[in-house]
Amino acid sequence: MPACCSWKDVFQYETNKVLQIQSTNYGTIKWIFHVLVFSYISFALISDKRYQKKEPLISSVHTKVKGIAEVKAEILENGMKKMVSGVFDTADYTFPLQGNSFFVMTNFIKTEGQQQGLCPDFPTRRTICSSDRGCKKGRTDPQSKGIQTGRCVVYKERLKTCEVSAWCPIEEVEDAPRPALLNSAENFTVLIKNNVDFPGHNYTTRNILPGVNITCTFHKTQNPQCPIFRLGDIFQETGDNFSDVAIQGGIMGIEIYWDCNLDGWFHHCRPKYSFRRLDDKTTNESLYPGYNFRYAKYYKENNVEKRTLIKVFGIRFDILVFGTGGKFNVIQLAVYIGSVVSYFGLATVFIDILITTYSSKCCRSRIYPSFKCCEYCTVNEYYYRKKGEPIVEPKPTLKYVSFVDETHIRMVDQQLLGKSLQNVKGEKVQRPSVDFTDLSRLSLSLCDPSPIPGQPEEMQLFSEEATPRSSNSPDWCQCGHCLPSQLPESHRCLEELCCRKKAGACITTSEPFRKLVLSRQVLQFLLLYQEPLLVLDENSSSRLRHCAYRCYTTWRFGSPDLADFAILPSCCRWRIRREFPKSEGQYTGFQSPYRAEHVC
Repeated sequence: MPACCSWKDVFQYETNKVLQIQSTNYGTIKWIFHVLVFSYISFALISDKRYQKKEPLISSVHTKVKGIAEVKAEILENGMKKMVSGVFDTADYTFPLQGNSFFVMTNFIKTEGQQQGLCPDFPTRRTICSSDRGCKKGRTDPQSKGIQTGRCVVYKERLKTCEVSAWCPIEEVEDAPRPALLNSAENFTVLIKNNVDFPGHNYTTRNILPGVNITCTFHKTQNPQCPIFRLGDIFQETGDNFSDVAIQGGIMGIEIYWDCNLDGWFHHCRPKYSFRRLDDKTTNESLYPGYNFRYAKYYKENNVEKRTLIKVFGIRFDILVFGTGGKFNVIQLAVYIGSVVSYFGLATVFIDILITTYSSKCCRSRIYPSFKCCEYCTVNEYYYRKKGEPIVEPKPTLKYVSFVDETHIRMVDQQLLGKSLQNVKGEKVQRPSVDFTDLSRLSLSLCDPSPIPGQPEEMQLFSEEATPRSSNSPDWCQCGHCLPSQLPESHRCLEELCCRKKAGACITTSEPFRKLVLSRQVLQFLLLYQEPLLVLDENSSSRLRHCAYRCYTTWRFGSPDLADFAILPSCCRWRIRREFPKSEGQYTGFQSPYRAEHVC
């Protein structure tokens, strides 16, 4: 957007110029892209409900676990092992947890009759000793069960460990019972009550439907909306075996996903349940496999405080609730359409890449000559030229040179540093095509005289014979009509330029030069064409001279972008100066249109 310098600039509008290419191939590509983009936009609009405003939910969860388990355990009574059985109900195997979680005990290890006192520590690498020197009074260790007293006592038979002050007897380190004591817990059921609220849409609902059967059990396909889950079925959904996990314990995730369409015409808001194992399944490779913790039951016996320490193994169920609720919103629909409209421009980008690639020098020089099927692609070069025009940065060092014996123009974009412009190689630039309609603006005197009846018309060719070199002609001159420059020595190299690259006739001797550049009648007509009321008198030589310069550059360079930086050959410049001289005879020479000084 251009800067606004006045109120008129505020009320301007700019748009891009469009090039229409009549091509069946590119038209087909365009419509293929448009159909694909439109299909994708429509599919995403409907399937992802992009026309809705999405709101996150606020959730609360409450659970109830039901089930009875018979537990058979082996105890030591009077030195004899004895099997006892007991019944565990909900209060025995569930523990209160914070957040959206509940815990079910599946296995345990009991250490009964503990009381505060002194006893040998459980043997480990740090607690085994042979004398009191191996124990230190007051030492504690994270792996130890108490505080060392500094004595080394017998733990069992010949094995000695450091004595500790702790709850005695010390809990033994042993593996969890196999199979799990509460292996029947897989038949337990849990009722999940989940209330969700979408505050942005002022909508509240829950997962328990009004007519739900309280005796139902969740099934992925037959009863997917039932909120009562059998624990064993949850593990079957994840591909795990409940009996294996029950030994060491684990963590299971119950995911409740709400994807609610709150529009009146397509209202739908029901939860989807899924399950995921959240702990490390490879228990053999884990440092602390499974899930367990300890708790104690305290009591007094003969006024002595005692406790029963229980190491509990079980499964923690984490209920993860997430989802969104969507409702139609005009602004959201407008934002979506605005964000995807640009996708239709992919066709333009792709076609532009094809045109640019097929018009490259690599394709013209290597691919087209080798593969006849690609000859049709040469038309892309024409499209590429029509699509844009190259622009050279107008640097102060930029100059253009045209030799009459060359079909191209040379671009010189460097400082000459005292080297004659005639001897600088430069870069070849294609000569612009001539618009012959511009010649119709010239005076009628330019037209050839009517041929004499009975005589054939002949076209006189430009003579390539070199004219005799004048005595003061410089060494770099190839036509014999150039003269030394009058500029200071540091800037003379800019005017050391001939009309030819090789020796031959001078362009100033040609008929077009005389009619297009030196004809006073033509130059006066051009000046009056621009300024109809211009008064041409004897002092108009300067105007005619500069008009002649411009006529030459337009004739030999064509494009105004090239003509602005064109350097006139010395022979042409001096021939124009002789025809339209300056009174004092001093000339300034070439000046860059973007820097008012000579550039060499």
